[in-house]
Amino acid sequence: MTPAARPGELGIGDRVRFGGRDQTVIGVSGPVVRLADTGGQVVAVSVSGLLPAEGFAVLDARPSPAMPRVSGLDDLPAEVVQEALRWQRHIVEVLRGVPPDAEEGTVPKPEYDPAVFSLTRREQAKAAELTAAGHPVTANAIAKRRRRYQEQGLLGMIDGRGGKQMPPHGRAADAVVAAMSQAISEAADESTRTAVFVFRRTRQILAEPGGEPAAMPSRRTLYRLFGRLQAGRHTTGSAKTRRSLAARPEGPFGQVAVTAPGDLMQIDSTPLDVLVRLDNGFPDRVDLTGIIDVATRTVTAAVLRPTTRSVDASVLLARTVTPEPMRPGWPEAMKMPASALPFRRMLSIDERLEHAAARPVIIPQVIVVDHGKVFVSESFKASCAFLGISLQPARKATGTDKPHIERTLGSVATMFAQYVSGYTGRSPEYRGRGIEKNAVWSLPELQDLLDQWLIAEWQNRPHDGLRDPLHPGRAFTPNEKYAALTEIAGYVPLALSPDDHVELLPAAWRAVNAYGIKISRRVYDGAELNPLRMQHSGVTARKGLWEIHHDPLSRLCDKGSPGYAVSRSDVPDQASVRAGQGPNAAACSWSMATLLTCTAPLNCIAHRGLMPTWASSRPRIICPGEAVASA
Repeated sequence: MTPAARPGELGIGDRVRFGGRDQTVIGVSGPVVRLADTGGQVVAVSVSGLLPAEGFAVLDARPSPAMPRVSGLDDLPAEVVQEALRWQRHIVEVLRGVPPDAEEGTVPKPEYDPAVFSLTRREQAKAAELTAAGHPVTANAIAKRRRRYQEQGLLGMIDGRGGKQMPPHGRAADAVVAAMSQAISEAADESTRTAVFVFRRTRQILAEPGGEPAAMPSRRTLYRLFGRLQAGRHTTGSAKTRRSLAARPEGPFGQVAVTAPGDLMQIDSTPLDVLVRLDNGFPDRVDLTGIIDVATRTVTAAVLRPTTRSVDASVLLARTVTPEPMRPGWPEAMKMPASALPFRRMLSIDERLEHAAARPVIIPQVIVVDHGKVFVSESFKASCAFLGISLQPARKATGTDKPHIERTLGSVATMFAQYVSGYTGRSPEYRGRGIEKNAVWSLPELQDLLDQWLIAEWQNRPHDGLRDPLHPGRAFTPNEKYAALTEIAGYVPLALSPDDHVELLPAAWRAVNAYGIKISRRVYDGAELNPLRMQHSGVTARKGLWEIHHDPLSRLCDKGSPGYAVSRSDVPDQASVRAGQGPNAAACSWSMATLLTCTAPLNCIAHRGLMPTWASSRPRIICPGEAVASA
């Protein structure tokens, strides 16, 4: 501190320059400060005469005490706090001469008068007083408590022996801790082993040349140390979880700012834990591919397929940018006018919403994808380029780059799949017996159930990630968040012509025969194909075959059903044929579509199982052909 500086506070032990000599503060009594130089000479100076004196400066002041942690008293027993208050009364009397609750003008006891006796003498007097009262204590103990009180306040009066903290890793040697940490890190990508294997590997690391010699602790200590070091790392647990945790980046998680629907979307696939009756009649698991909007947590589309292919990802895009039409048998409550979405305002802009279900239409700007072949295929890239969407590849083996879709697909398993007949559990150890007998849903039926659940339940369920920053007690639903952001960002529909929609559907090359077109053992025919039957397409590279666009996920419904709508183009299960190089396409329908009726609607068989807001909240297992079966 410079000579011109002035202290904020003078206390015992401070070194000052006064009268041209270095002196130490040995006592402070009211306005009087007692100083002692190196020769032992003591002088008493008033504060008013000390501070303005020429050449005065503080040479070595005590560090200012930190703010006492008074919150530490809240969790302590009442008797412990009372004991601390009792000691505070004694220590304050030693420091100031009177107890803290003394009335103004109280005269200190002679043995505690700061103007007469030094701090050491007052500490000795307090020790004698307490010993005479039946509480033996030494003057050194009083001095220690006094110093703790000056540093920590009331909290320093608490006996800290009971709350004494051990080192984070106990008494184990640092070399043993480092060796075991290395052994645990090595196990991140290995198969799951027991703790005994980690102990053995720890000994090997310590025995390596150049290693620091250290004695291995007892077996019980090793288990305690292992429990502390592997906490949260699943060293002896799931290998999949362990690899995921090991790939998690260090430091605080970042967050991308999204202010409008479609600013950032994420897409991914995962096996669905439900056995489904496939077209061949055998039960098997299917893949769930979904896309989610980060800003609103809206699942804009989700498809089920035996094996995810690039065409399925392209179909997701087509369904994301177009309204979800109401289907026969769906309840009126699932219509967009009955939801929290701003239906009337958007209807004036987009007439397609008039018969749409309550699922937002979102135009993606950026989509985060992983490095799966499905999402890096040329077909999917071409579809994104056609719609003006930017693809952002995630880092390899880094699930935290697209956490929202990862968590959402997990929520589908816990909130939807486990209530469906044929549920397998997340792994073989969670699977029950005879599950194959419960696999009674076909793929189109389960797809219809999933679509209804997403619209009726997921979009109307408060989401913890959609809380108001200024009022965190309020959680919005995806539909409510979409309505709020639309008020700010607006709504501009993507104008797709029927031919544009056809371009987003997967393409196949087939011959137009006399009976029509065959795709996946289904025959498509129509009067529009008459000029093309048995004709060469002119595309020699494809051996004269025709380019066929077909939605493999289109619903199979009765054409005579009221409110009929089965695909984004409002036509029955169709295939579109491109004639030559022109943009126009000829449409043809599945020849057997008129013989089928719609799959059973969810409101008839599964409301109580998946939508507790409509009926009973008791979970049910959904089985076709019956109302519900108790879980």
